[in-house]
Amino acid sequence: MNFWPLFIVLGAVLVTAGFIAFLISRIRKQPVEEAKIREVQGFIRVGAMAFLKREYKILAVIVVAVAILIGIFLNVQDYFLSGLATAVSFLVGAILSALAGFIGMRAATDGNGRTAQAAKNKGMGGALGIAFAGGTIMGLVVAALGLLGLSTLILVFYSIYGNISVVVTIVTGFGLGAGIIGLFARVGGGIYTKAADVGADLVGKVEKGIPEDDPRNPATIADNVGDNVGDVAGMGADLFESLVVSIIATISLAVIGGMAGFSYNILHLILFPLLVCAGGLIASIVGSFFVRGDKPALKLRVGQYVATGVSALITLGISLILFSNLIPFVVVIIGNIVGLAVGQITEYYTSSSYRHIKYMKKMSSTGSATNVLSGLSTGMLSTALPILVLATAIVTSYLIAGMYGIALAAVGMLSTVGLTIAVDAFGAISDNAGGLAEMGGLDKSVRKITDELDAVGNTTAAIGKGFAIGSAALTSLALFITFIASFYTITGTDITEMLNLANPILIAGLLIGGMLPFLFSSMTIKSVSKAAGDMIKEVRRQFKEKPGIMDGTESPDYAKCVDISTKAALREMIVPGLLAIFAPIAAGLLMGYVGLAGLLAGALVSGILMGLFQSNAGGAWDNTKKSIEADGEKGSEIHAAAVTGDTVGDPFKDTSGPSLNTLIKLMTIVSVIFIPIFALIENGRGILGMF
Repeated sequence: MNFWPLFIVLGAVLVTAGFIAFLISRIRKQPVEEAKIREVQGFIRVGAMAFLKREYKILAVIVVAVAILIGIFLNVQDYFLSGLATAVSFLVGAILSALAGFIGMRAATDGNGRTAQAAKNKGMGGALGIAFAGGTIMGLVVAALGLLGLSTLILVFYSIYGNISVVVTIVTGFGLGAGIIGLFARVGGGIYTKAADVGADLVGKVEKGIPEDDPRNPATIADNVGDNVGDVAGMGADLFESLVVSIIATISLAVIGGMAGFSYNILHLILFPLLVCAGGLIASIVGSFFVRGDKPALKLRVGQYVATGVSALITLGISLILFSNLIPFVVVIIGNIVGLAVGQITEYYTSSSYRHIKYMKKMSSTGSATNVLSGLSTGMLSTALPILVLATAIVTSYLIAGMYGIALAAVGMLSTVGLTIAVDAFGAISDNAGGLAEMGGLDKSVRKITDELDAVGNTTAAIGKGFAIGSAALTSLALFITFIASFYTITGTDITEMLNLANPILIAGLLIGGMLPFLFSSMTIKSVSKAAGDMIKEVRRQFKEKPGIMDGTESPDYAKCVDISTKAALREMIVPGLLAIFAPIAAGLLMGYVGLAGLLAGALVSGILMGLFQSNAGGAWDNTKKSIEADGEKGSEIHAAAVTGDTVGDPFKDTSGPSLNTLIKLMTIVSVIFIPIFALIENGRGILGMF
């Protein structure tokens, strides 16, 4: 096989690297003239980087331990040192995912103060330009490093082994490494940011009646640090994994089953998703030039549509060149449409421009209970339309191109992930800019600009989470099919005949799998509750013991609050993260391939529904609060009710909900990786199969 087209992919990565360097230079040329903003910006950067370094030290231990297990036990078809090669691939995936988070964090913490300064000096257009440039760095770094890692590993290992089936198995380790970092980053960052946010809101806003990001609030620095570690580094690692795993699932199905109903060249099927995503990189760069001006919501939408359109044109050309027909192109377009549709549906349920938020504002007027109930109702309702869209896409893609088509639709959704992440991360930078404007004592007109950007960013963040969950559904289904096909390849056992509802092992697996997202959510929400409780006690203590904080004669101890969030996040992320790794391994060893297949299917269904529900409910609560604040009702009873709802929704939308899509993908890819181990026990029937 001739893999020279992968050098086109690497060329697109090189062009992207040049554009990233240009954006970094553009941001750093923007001066930060206000001394107070520079000071607070430094606090936020130091806190964010300190957390990231401590988190990565813990993850390094986990990653090395898993790499050793893979290197020892997972040799493929007696190919020399293939287990070691898989371990190397795993390490590369973990390292590049962590690197993407680190670079994105630097860009965000460089851009926040400069966005506030640009809002003062240049107005809305200047602030949007800087904030979006910071987000674009994050998005393009994620996409570029994912393609760089996968393309390089395929080239290297094919030159060593000369067998594409073995190479695909080896690079699956790359997805596992990215998945582990993605899950821990999402959970750890989510716990950090929501512990600080809940503590800052409930004591500062509700009890003391001071504005959000008021420098008198001891938790305000931790809150702003949390925006970066959760909504930038965590989100970036999550979608890094989504991108690479969707490509891995597609090339795995290309090797195993091809494109149903058509003659095909396996090499072309393997190259196609990589080339499509390379085209998506260029399309994201083109789309980013359209995000400028004084209407952020409109410009962000225009940028996304332009990127999708350019990506579609590039995909059309690739499809005609490789296949001389439009079948793969049509499937990718289905993925594009699904991504846009899920985004629009999410906006409908979470934006203050539509009736659901208006209804929740009305319900807030009668207290916290009715606010919470209306939010729960809205979140549950918001699952219906996305699921119908996803179900339609799955069936349509399958009818057009078989199982390969389902995976390819996921690639279509993620082809312009560079711009998708940019639109999401820009919100976190804007939120930080608002906090810096408040703490820096800038004019209220500056805060008005940053608040508008933050409100837009809050909606785009909800859209990004819905997008990530939707792509996870398609990717997980493709990985599930890969799991079944790989089991047949390794053991010669066709487990499809065993997957029927008369099999009690399958039912047991379905029930356990359906339970796992609830257990995982319970763990993460409880972790936020515990950490937030510690934060609330500390903030109250400081206000009590330092009464001069309120009149400015004493300074809050910001470092103590940062330390509380850091320790809580690092402590509480371990068990939920390990659950995703060891639950499928335990199921495979005990219940065999049938029980494990049931577990994966159950987790897929309940995980997608729970993820949509929690992310959208949390986004709705947050925007209800922001809409009430925009009406000038801060400090009122209706505002207090909305703040309560927002604090309930915080762990929903920023910790538990977005982590679930990573959970289901990680469990599935762990199952694929460890098939050779499961096959050793009664040819894959598990310990129960011995009786």
